[in-house]
Amino acid sequence: MSAMAVIQMCSGDDPAANLGRASALLREAADQGAALAVLPENFALMSRDAERRRSKHAEQPGSGPWQDFAAEQAQRLGLWIVAGTIPMRSDDPKRPSSACCLFDGAGAMVARYDKVHLFDVSVPGRAESYRESANTTPGRKPVVAETPFGRVGLAVCYDLRFPELFRAMSERGAEVIALPAAFTRATGEAHWHVLLRARAVENLCYMLASAQHGNHPGGRETYGYSMLVEPWGRVAAEQGEGDAVLCHEVNLATLERLRAGFPALDHRRL
Repeated sequence: MSAMAVIQMCSGDDPAANLGRASALLREAADQGAALAVLPENFALMSRDAERRRSKHAEQPGSGPWQDFAAEQAQRLGLWIVAGTIPMRSDDPKRPSSACCLFDGAGAMVARYDKVHLFDVSVPGRAESYRESANTTPGRKPVVAETPFGRVGLAVCYDLRFPELFRAMSERGAEVIALPAAFTRATGEAHWHVLLRARAVENLCYMLASAQHGNHPGGRETYGYSMLVEPWGRVAAEQGEGDAVLCHEVNLATLERLRAGFPALDHRRL
């Protein structure tokens, strides 16, 4: 068994302050015995200006202050870290990728997933609309990484609505899926819980959902409710409002027995 943690934050438009808060929460996760911790989407910056967030702070793959921060924290704490999302330079200088990076306990980046599904929506019943694709280049493929505590898949926020991505990770052997997120309050209230539990049940896997919460510069409000969901759909830990670290044991032996006795993944026909 390995303990894994999800971290809930309310990031603002001051990267130094956000990284300071993330550092304290990662230390708390390590102190609780976590082997892996998941930071939320946009952990280093939730700004008023999407273009500033994406382009001004975009980093070269393998080098940059936010990647360095995650690597240093992982090495210092001996903690595997899913570093939420980091804007990463792409072929389009105006549209960096939204990269979810996995660092091992020595500080090496061992996997990178670029967010595939971009949030181009108008929220029903709200004067809220988003066009993430205007400032972000989408990724193209699922990612599952081998770790000492199981095969970990990576997804981000809006990806949660697309079960085919999670099935693709399942076919690659995912046992745990980390989901950094910044769900809006309206969409979170409507769908966050049911979608997380559905993805866990459909794929007989653990879901580690790490969320932004509260009010951010520019008027955006995020839902929070970070949670850890077990493969049978039970919510093992949940945090509504406030910054928090949630830690829970992931038992791969129990998961293996569940999959053997209830082999829904083997019964697929399409």
